Amino acid sequence: MGETTHFGFENVRLEDKQARVDDVFHKVASRYDLMNDLMSAGFHRLWKDVLIGMLRPPKTGQYRHLDVAGGTGDIAFRILEASPVTKVDVLDINSSMLDVGMDRAGDRGFQDRIRFIEGNAEQLPLPDRTYDSYTIAFGIRNVPRIDLALKEAHRVLRRGGRFLCLEFAPVETPLLDRAYDAYSFNVIPPLGKMVTGDGEPYRYLVESIRKFPRPEAFADMIRAAGFQRVSHRSLTIGIANIHSAWKL
Repeated sequence: MGETTHFGFENVRLEDKQARVDDVFHKVASRYDLMNDLMSAGFHRLWKDVLIGMLRPPKTGQYRHLDVAGGTGDIAFRILEASPVTKVDVLDINSSMLDVGMDRAGDRGFQDRIRFIEGNAEQLPLPDRTYDSYTIAFGIRNVPRIDLALKEAHRVLRRGGRFLCLEFAPVETPLLDRAYDAYSFNVIPPLGKMVTGDGEPYRYLVESIRKFPRPEAFADMIRAAGFQRVSHRSLTIGIANIHSAWKL
């Protein structure tokens, strides 16, 4: 069968995973941010505010930021609102997600400071040492070869550049873990079906959280890609974490 990886709880050929992930996000693109609100009870907004607070994009000078797997523009728009001098490139492998982001950027008047790029996080179509910072929110666990994506993040950052990753994690607190699992597996897929007409993409998204490396293991992967000063910040009893690192 060749090299395999996980697609939720299912083992698939490594070369097949990306197409299956793409299919998930083509299905959910138009309701992606709404479902984030419903699935997280709005907490994802607070977590993203913490992310932007940690990034601290500047108010003066020139600044270039790359947001990966951010097709709908949710993180990018927050950065542009926080910093009038920042220009953001949004890269996503999924054209449906990018279409949503481009429509929203036009509505918000950000066309001059934002660019949408269709591309793969594992092989960024971008020059070395281009960006002052890089973010990826709820996207890294969907990348088939996470180690390659991290190396690419390191490559495109300038020296002194910041890497920030917001990602879910399995809850490991006794008793709370059972409640979290019950909600995740029994509520989220039916909710997804009600809102989008298809619950299976959300079953995959829930399962993918359980397969993502624990925070310390992911920190080791970030270090292996060449980053330094690696740390993580737990959010809301560990439901999500912000992973921080620097290219020094």
